[in-house]
Amino acid sequence: MSDQVGASHILLMHVDSPGSAVTRTKEEAAEQIAGLKAEIDGGADFAELARSHSDCSSAGAGGDLGMFGRGMMVPEFEAAVYGLEIGEVSDAVETDFGYHLIRRTG
Repeated sequence: MSDQVGASHILLMHVDSPGSAVTRTKEEAAEQIAGLKAEIDGGADFAELARSHSDCSSAGAGGDLGMFGRGMMVPEFEAAVYGLEIGEVSDAVETDFGYHLIRRTG
């Protein structure tokens, strides 16, 4: 089971994200995700920020994505989460979906 990881994330989509209904630009999304990272680094609760800011359906669960293995997420997301220690939060990770902050949970 060592190839399985757990993660939570905050996703900020932008107008160019597939299936996006948001109106923020890519630049605005990048600025906002940087601001959220600063809040987390300052002690803010990741799950609360996910609930109030994430554009992913996982927001209601505090961004929790559960456990998953290699090949189940887009390559940029996978590389980031497998590079984190449990409890660590990534810097902004850009994928086709937008910008993510990822917290490894398992």
